[in-house]
Amino acid sequence: MTDEQGALLRRLRKRARLTQEQLAERSTVSVRTIRRLETGRSTDHRLRTLHLLADALEVGTEERRQLTDTLDRAPEDAVVGPPEPASSLPASEPPEPAQAAPAPDPPESASAAPVVQPATPSAGVLADAAASLAREVRRRWQREEGHRRVHDPFPLPVRWQPAPAGLMDRPENIQRLQPGDTPRELRLSGDLRSVVAAYRGIASGRLVILGRAGSGKSVLAIKFALDLLAAPAAPVPVPVIFSIGSWDPTTTTLRDFLAGLLLRDHPHLARRVPGGTTLAAALVDADLILPVLDGFDEIAEALRAAALETLNATSGPLVLTSRRDEYARAVRAAHAPLVWAAGIELTDLGVEDLAAYLPRTDRLVARGGEGDGTGVWDAVLERLRARDTAASTRLAEVLRTPLMVILARTMYSEAPGREPEELLDTARFPTAGHLEEHLLAGFVPAVYRRRALERTDGGRGQRYRDPDQALRWLGYLAHSLSQGTHDQRDLAWWRIGQNLRTATRVLLTVLVSTVCMAAATLLVQGVATASGHGEPIGWGASVSYALLVGVCSGTAFGITYAALTVVGRTAAVPSRVRLRLSAAGRRTGRRPVRTFLTRFGFMLLGGSVLGVGYSWSVALMSVLEIDYALSRTELMTIVLINTLLYGLIIGLTAGLVFGTLAVFESPMDITAAATPIRLLSVNRTAAGRQLLVLVPALGLGVVLCGYAVVFLFQGLLGTLLWPLHGAVLLGATGGLGGAAAYVLVFTAWGQWLTVSRVWLPMTRRLPWDTVAFLEDAYQRGVLRQAGAVYQFRHIRLQRHLARTYRE
Repeated sequence: MTDEQGALLRRLRKRARLTQEQLAERSTVSVRTIRRLETGRSTDHRLRTLHLLADALEVGTEERRQLTDTLDRAPEDAVVGPPEPASSLPASEPPEPAQAAPAPDPPESASAAPVVQPATPSAGVLADAAASLAREVRRRWQREEGHRRVHDPFPLPVRWQPAPAGLMDRPENIQRLQPGDTPRELRLSGDLRSVVAAYRGIASGRLVILGRAGSGKSVLAIKFALDLLAAPAAPVPVPVIFSIGSWDPTTTTLRDFLAGLLLRDHPHLARRVPGGTTLAAALVDADLILPVLDGFDEIAEALRAAALETLNATSGPLVLTSRRDEYARAVRAAHAPLVWAAGIELTDLGVEDLAAYLPRTDRLVARGGEGDGTGVWDAVLERLRARDTAASTRLAEVLRTPLMVILARTMYSEAPGREPEELLDTARFPTAGHLEEHLLAGFVPAVYRRRALERTDGGRGQRYRDPDQALRWLGYLAHSLSQGTHDQRDLAWWRIGQNLRTATRVLLTVLVSTVCMAAATLLVQGVATASGHGEPIGWGASVSYALLVGVCSGTAFGITYAALTVVGRTAAVPSRVRLRLSAAGRRTGRRPVRTFLTRFGFMLLGGSVLGVGYSWSVALMSVLEIDYALSRTELMTIVLINTLLYGLIIGLTAGLVFGTLAVFESPMDITAAATPIRLLSVNRTAAGRQLLVLVPALGLGVVLCGYAVVFLFQGLLGTLLWPLHGAVLLGATGGLGGAAAYVLVFTAWGQWLTVSRVWLPMTRRLPWDTVAFLEDAYQRGVLRQAGAVYQFRHIRLQRHLARTYRE
């Protein structure tokens, strides 16, 4: 952007009496971008960015033209990013005529995806990343569709019709028409097979999918993404399904939320690109991601209106799924539906749909009517067709959604000894709600009682066939997701322990750190004594000294953990990086000095607390050995000096080691694309490698930093001694114990090991082999995978299990 355009933008902003931060909030353009534009330093701004700023500043046509003039007249002065689809232009800018588009179909060309231009320096990188992401997304959802048995024996019919007029925008806005143009009729009726064709007829590229709970919205979203990716010319942007139930629009922008989920599910996108941002954020910024936002109704009720307003501040294509009533309430609260968006609503299943589907799911040969041509569902279907009783009417009402049909299939078609005629018993099930609760309650016992699934893991999951045990463990997991302002959907292995009370987590930190430091002290003392380099002392004295070091150091770790809890920094997330010593393998676009200083400052404070704890253990041991009184002036002087010196030595060591390692971190390869088990395995390996690097690095750092600190304060604090023998022992102890405690307390895999594999099984809230149990529940269909996390098959099943656990 030239200096003239930057001055114009600055003048328009000041005329509107907006700060850069306020303009960023209005326009959804980052403050950093606005600052670069105003100073004329931006070389890769895009037309859409300028239009968003013009909209936020409410400028006239002439000023808008002046603001965007740089891109129109001087391509060599600015590197132009992807050309914008017509759907992303503001109302004052007409879309290009349909005949000018390369595609012959006008509706499709109106919502055509942006094409990365070779002129952009990072265009090739982004194009390659988008292509690999498209392949991975397609593989993932094909696998998940098969696991959910969507095509067994055939997909349940998911039909849709136009949503009520009040829940979608005006037709002329949806079609992005100019004043006076007549809108054409939108095709907003169809089924699973025609959803992509209908979407391509929506010029704005914005669609809302509504339906009751369990009506098949998520299945439709998966089908939409797969069909779009299976097109002969794979589309750009890439359709990516995001579960947005955990989104808080008051604290996290949509862009940051989407980028964060991409990083969670695709760790290789953590690679930096020129400009300093991650590849995931660059894909979002370049409009190479088509967000399919699943579960709007699962956002906390108090946040839905704010979420809708945030979505209305965007202009790009997106797909949103929600239950109808929750979306309608958000529309009333926000005083507008999703702007430019068409809406469809899923319809209920009919009796003929059930008659076509349920008999084909009955494949058990051990039926009493074998050979007589009757099926387990025949009598029930006959009653449903007749609708001659209140019981049949009630059952037909319950079985109108695919969720309830799948639950009924699991309980009666796939489990011997169960007859679906019991669903017509009005004494047991006086209301539709009782019927639904019966189906929800019977699902987990049914899948754990039926014959064992064929497995490829050597039968690790076969021990989890007791329905009562499975219900208790699954209930705890569901209950843990409900601890907060609203129900969470993502069952992430690294967050299972975060729902424990803070006091419990601090106590676990102290215990784990104490064991690590005490064991390291005993080991180092034993090796030194055996090699003749240490003073021989009794076993009792060695254990006492080790325990004293462990308790003091563990207390220091606990204090650090508690302090981090106050500022919300203890929730460890899976590592997305690995150590790479070659310059070619490290991230591009980073600021190594800033990266080093950030990590250095954080670890300096934590290491100093640990050093203080160690100094007090030395002081207490001295008191016990030479019988000093704590009130003696000389002793207190020594304690204070040691506190300062040990705090500096260990603090500087931790800061330098961790800061240096941060500079050599690089993203994981694309082969680490996340599933829960793969991500856990990758993090276990990363934690092991981190431990192997930290032990010698911290040990050597203690020795060298010790000499540097003693040299600096020699004479100033009196005569200071730092014998090589003592320095090596301290370095070895700190390296072994400190590195082990850090890995077990402050990494995602370490917290998983200590909490989910030890503490929760000890308290009988989870099994000992939690990994096998989660994978077994996934194989049985109780859980599903959404990228790097598990989710319960449906939110209603999750809430039922949580309620049962609490009761």
